[in-house]
Amino acid sequence: MKTLVQLNATANWGSTGKIAEGIGRQAMTRGWKSYIAYGRMMNPSASQLIRVGTYAGNVMHYIRDRVLDGEGLGSRRSTQKLIARLREIDPDVVHLHNIHDHWLNYPLLFDYLASSSAKVVWTFHDCWAFTGHCYHFEHIGCDRWSKEGCHDCPQKGAIDRSGRNFEIKRQMVDRLGRRLTIVPTSDWINNKSRKSVIFKSSIHSVIKNGIDLSVFKRSASKSKLVLGVSNVWPDYKGLQDFVALRQILPSDYRILLIGLTDKQIAALPEGIDGKPRTQSIEELVGYYSSALAFVNPTHCDTFPTVNLEALACGTPVVTYRTGGSPEAVDENTGIVVEQNDIEGLRDAIIRIGSSPGCYTSEQCRARAEKHFDRDKQFGLYIDLYESLFEK
Repeated sequence: MKTLVQLNATANWGSTGKIAEGIGRQAMTRGWKSYIAYGRMMNPSASQLIRVGTYAGNVMHYIRDRVLDGEGLGSRRSTQKLIARLREIDPDVVHLHNIHDHWLNYPLLFDYLASSSAKVVWTFHDCWAFTGHCYHFEHIGCDRWSKEGCHDCPQKGAIDRSGRNFEIKRQMVDRLGRRLTIVPTSDWINNKSRKSVIFKSSIHSVIKNGIDLSVFKRSASKSKLVLGVSNVWPDYKGLQDFVALRQILPSDYRILLIGLTDKQIAALPEGIDGKPRTQSIEELVGYYSSALAFVNPTHCDTFPTVNLEALACGTPVVTYRTGGSPEAVDENTGIVVEQNDIEGLRDAIIRIGSSPGCYTSEQCRARAEKHFDRDKQFGLYIDLYESLFEK
């Protein structure tokens, strides 16, 4: 029996945590033993869970990052404990997801990986792995990561150690060489990572995200609801675009945003309803199903799972031409709008509402079933693992 250990900031919580959970379940159906090591936030898991560090340690690591630009360079003691546990488990495959987010010391981890015999797979859910510290850079037009390497970061304040961080990552990746396989989750991030100074010589294998189609399915009748969903709503997720959209969208269309903080909800203008993040899948499915259109005006994204969830619930997607977000839809299941085109968002919503026979629930569901079935997509990871032992 082969053994898989996945590392992610969360376990069965949030989009990446649920992806790791799904991969673990698929591995076990194929005869693998599965572990998930995580830093914080979890739901019960079919895999054996390994908690790394403590809440206090997460906070100290976060402070280190904010003050010293040291994301991924704290949490030494807890990472050493994790490595001791990994040596006991002796995994055949170590699969990295989000190893950033102030819970793990990545140089120590890669020291272990370089000394072990495990195959290493790294899924890119964002761009952090090949930059000096940025999760996304598209919205500022920076391309230093693809040329001479990061330095003088336009997204950082007084303490900018992007050059040092970039060099640490380059050196640790070089140590693994062809033992490391990169899995981009969209064609967009595949193209970016192949151009990066750090990963341009690495093996790449695109596997797009999947979702549980037995859970995400149509459960309510449609109304003139425009829906937006995000785990968090920083500026680049498009909250202000929804505010601007409300000003020009006819009043009989309702806007509902999910995942907002109490402060953001209090600041919403009349005509936009807001709700905090929910861990109730049934509640979320109800919102997706009843929406006329799911709108995702993100300015930075890799391959947002929320688009897939909307399609599975029979709801067409309107999104900006941002990152891998347009890859979720085709001409029958959504409309792609250029960034910052608020009128384009409005026109797309009205077009969906006034085009009988187009953008139907059946078409949206069929696309989700064909391309984004969790069991099929996560099964591709197990195929990948097993192929690594044939080389």
